[in-house]
Amino acid sequence: MAAPTPPRALSIAGSDSGGGAGVQADLKAFAACGVHGMTAITAITAQNTVGVLAVHQIPAATIVAQVRAVVDDIGVDAVKIGMLGTTATIDAVLVALELLPPETPVVVDPVMVSESGAVLLDADARQSLVSRLLPRATVVTPNIPEARAIAQLAADPGDPAGLDDVEALASAIHALGPAAVVVTGGHRESAADLFFDDSGAVEIPGERLPDGAAHGSGCTHSSVLAARLAWGDSSLQAAREAKRLASNAVANGLRGIGAGAGPVDVLGLAHRL
Repeated sequence: MAAPTPPRALSIAGSDSGGGAGVQADLKAFAACGVHGMTAITAITAQNTVGVLAVHQIPAATIVAQVRAVVDDIGVDAVKIGMLGTTATIDAVLVALELLPPETPVVVDPVMVSESGAVLLDADARQSLVSRLLPRATVVTPNIPEARAIAQLAADPGDPAGLDDVEALASAIHALGPAAVVVTGGHRESAADLFFDDSGAVEIPGERLPDGAAHGSGCTHSSVLAARLAWGDSSLQAAREAKRLASNAVANGLRGIGAGAGPVDVLGLAHRL
């Protein structure tokens, strides 16, 4: 009898040389959830806790080849998509997703700007993200600024209403095609996430953590969500667990690493010291 194997999750995202965000954060989150993690790297960043110093986009054919390699040999139970950067990369990811079984859950973290302020998605790629990739998503996980940017791209220019209402933002994004939306609470006074699908809105309570270390928190949240979908959770169950683990990772974050915002600690490294 073959030995049992863990679920398999694929991160399609950028690499963070500082190890705090990107595919490095994704792999840690997958491991924390008991999932075998794989990667298709979309961009290489020279990055630390202070900022992003350089970005090199990976050729489209290489992105597709990475996904094909893991699909053909290992298999994929869920996908997390993070930093994309350009329209050409989005095109490549859409081609790569066609290599997966159609029921494979896809979590899209619409990374636009880094925590330090670096632009990580070209302006001309944003419309492609909204119109072509979001309809492919099982869950999309914007923070408040990302949710506003997506809603503005999709809205009638003469109707900016709703950009300050979180439920209205979630509803507007849901109307673009993803099965569910989680507007994360890092920029909300209450710190609660808002989950929205065909059944309506559900608040996922949270605690504001001003003394935490938050570098990589968004990557961690979306990767935990994808990992739990790989285990077979519903989208709402997965969103609740993503909130819990990401919040704990921020609360116990590694404040002493780097001069900027320290990385989250989803693996509990600080408790081993």
